[in-house]
Amino acid sequence: MQEFGPNEQGFAMTDGKGDTRLTHGGRASVADHDFVNPPIVRGSTVLHSSVADMRERSRRYRSDEPGPVNYGLYGTATHHAFFDLLSELEGGYRSWAVPSGLTACTIAMLAFLRAGDHILVTDSAYGPTRRFCIDMLPRYGVQCSFYAPTAGNELESMFRPNTKVLWLETPGSLTFEMQDVPRLAALARARGVVTVADNTWATPLYFQPLACGVDVSVHAATKYICGHSDMLMGTITCNEATWPSMRETLFNFGLIVSPEDAYVALRGLRTLGVRLRQHRATAERLIEWLLAQHEVERVLYPALPGDPGHSIWQRDMSGASGLFGIVLKPAAGGARLYALVDAVRLFGRGYSWGGHESLLIPVFPERSVGASAYHGRLFRISAGLEDADDLIADLQLGFSALRATETQR
Repeated sequence: MQEFGPNEQGFAMTDGKGDTRLTHGGRASVADHDFVNPPIVRGSTVLHSSVADMRERSRRYRSDEPGPVNYGLYGTATHHAFFDLLSELEGGYRSWAVPSGLTACTIAMLAFLRAGDHILVTDSAYGPTRRFCIDMLPRYGVQCSFYAPTAGNELESMFRPNTKVLWLETPGSLTFEMQDVPRLAALARARGVVTVADNTWATPLYFQPLACGVDVSVHAATKYICGHSDMLMGTITCNEATWPSMRETLFNFGLIVSPEDAYVALRGLRTLGVRLRQHRATAERLIEWLLAQHEVERVLYPALPGDPGHSIWQRDMSGASGLFGIVLKPAAGGARLYALVDAVRLFGRGYSWGGHESLLIPVFPERSVGASAYHGRLFRISAGLEDADDLIADLQLGFSALRATETQR
């Protein structure tokens, strides 16, 4: 049986602290209510008692002092309940929510980049983030370079005098490379470069990038934070030094989510711990079965001993989620892989991940630093909350269809 290494770093789920924070955090903004769940507070216009009150509230929100806001664009009590809990989990100074994970990524770049600047981006970044860097940033006079996701001190030579942002994602999208975040963040900090990490896979429960020296952590909250495939959201959490620039950018773009969405996201956080434990347990059962299939070359999952990033995962993260990649042997790729994907019935064929339902799709990594070694034979599974035995039976259907294509050749 394949063994999966335990990890007690960061949030130790075994002592209950993580689950307790998820259950009880984020209530200070609505402390005058007795409900367990903060009520939904909607509104745009806020009435003021006087001109002095209007001016004082404007001054407070611009200086981050606590107190009532002066307009709904700057968040209601419902928003700030969610933001407060997220900041606590991330170990950050302030958090905010925007309409999608991609919005969180792009705004996190725009907050710190100007014409003439340069950004370094891991080559394993989320595909739409890569496309924004390639297609959009040059329009505004920003240069972008991609670097190998496994880079260490050799990244030093890629910094330029005009480098302003270092973009991290660990593990990487589709190919799941772990990055040495403390080392890379230290290299950036020594040069005055802002570091931003896409932390969607690990969630704020299992990894806190800011504790490793990162300045900004972003999430596609669409995935595990919301957890039910029924909404789109991105989140941004900053340290104190970077928050003023982020706040200015968010307010100038007028970006905020609805109070209803903030409420649903806060409710999603309440059950994040129990859901992640089930997602991971199911993923481990599926991985054990997949590794026994002779068509499978390897599984990409940093919690798996033998994975190239396993030691970094053990050091930096306190758990693993339910998303992983499967590489088929060369002879099983192409049309044979498509037969496998088309044959499954419980696994959905859909984009995104982190919801209650399991998903299985072929994926094609986009790379700038060398071609992907897995082109045409990589598929990705998001392990949902179904019974693992039922999912394995469904995978058997898929592999039977794959094997049937061999007999037809």
